[in-house]
Amino acid sequence: MQYRQLGKTGIKVSALGFGVLRIPKKSPSDKTFDIERGVEMVRQANDGGVNFIDTAYNYMNGKSELIVGKALKEGYRNKVTLMTKCPIWAVNSAEEFHQRLDEQLERLDVDFVDIYLFHNISKGRFEEKIVKLKLIDEMKKAKKMRKIKHIGFSSHDKPKNIKKYIDTGVFEVVLVQYNLLDRDNQKIIHYANENGLGIAIMGPVGGGRLAMEPVKEMEKWLTKGRKDFADLALKFVLSNPNISVVLSGMSSEKNIEENIALASRKNFNLTDDELKRIDLVSKKFQEIYDIDCTQCGYCMPCPNDVNIKAILKQLMVSRDPLKLHLARAKYRGIGLTKSQPGQKSPACTEYEECLEKCPQEIPIIERIKEAHAILSEQKS
Repeated sequence: MQYRQLGKTGIKVSALGFGVLRIPKKSPSDKTFDIERGVEMVRQANDGGVNFIDTAYNYMNGKSELIVGKALKEGYRNKVTLMTKCPIWAVNSAEEFHQRLDEQLERLDVDFVDIYLFHNISKGRFEEKIVKLKLIDEMKKAKKMRKIKHIGFSSHDKPKNIKKYIDTGVFEVVLVQYNLLDRDNQKIIHYANENGLGIAIMGPVGGGRLAMEPVKEMEKWLTKGRKDFADLALKFVLSNPNISVVLSGMSSEKNIEENIALASRKNFNLTDDELKRIDLVSKKFQEIYDIDCTQCGYCMPCPNDVNIKAILKQLMVSRDPLKLHLARAKYRGIGLTKSQPGQKSPACTEYEECLEKCPQEIPIIERIKEAHAILSEQKS
């Protein structure tokens, strides 16, 4: 495993980090997460050299922090850098900020976290929450109380706004999205590094899109022996010298094993052939897949029980003409099988809560209407 400096924090972190948000459920028909398996997966990653663990207040309906807390028993806490995030949408006062942090420390069963981020800040949240409630001062107080060691933020905002947050001079770590399909943050990553921030990356495989089996016409660009572009995707991000750690939401033991192998190369220099294939893959993905859903599940649950996540997934799959019939079959199965609970698109009453929750700013209501037109075999 390659290790890198996390900005000016003085912490040395593994190039690959574990984002604990996609731990499998006990079975397709069971809505409960497999906590025991999740604990073993976190430990498997650490035993394989991954020393950076990322979680958040809302991941997996609050179960992520509990899983991480259990995984860090038996000496594992001393082996990892632990990062979690403040749910600023649920904070309306200085007092609530500290209540949430204490709740997270209790879930994690630790005395402190190494890095505490303001989660998914936007211009509105920065001004209405962080500035108005003076939450940076509260972060500093928590730091003095030794409940957190380093301060940071995550954001899906425009690069020009992310620059403004960096320019406050108070943050030590930043978490942003970056992958071969989405390079908008490339300059801001360089800027953050120049200003001494540790840079963590989310979505290195495009929210799983680059780990899907590609359309037939793209198979010629696969690395020999592979069935997806996950290897190219990880190498692309890891080749950026400004990046400290790349977070992967690993969902199986095999996934962990493969990613550790990919992150354990001696170097991540891209060959001319790889650079050419990366550009070709990127262009073709932009042509075919016009949906930026990363399957994070933040939009769920829907008050009308619409299975937004499953619907958008099948809409993405349907972009491949050869898989349209499979996407339609899966869509028809929503609400009829235990593995795909909930309602299909017509149950949507345009409540709009999902729009506020989506970090990718996907026009969800429009997309699920489009999905029904395509996947129910109606004419769009």
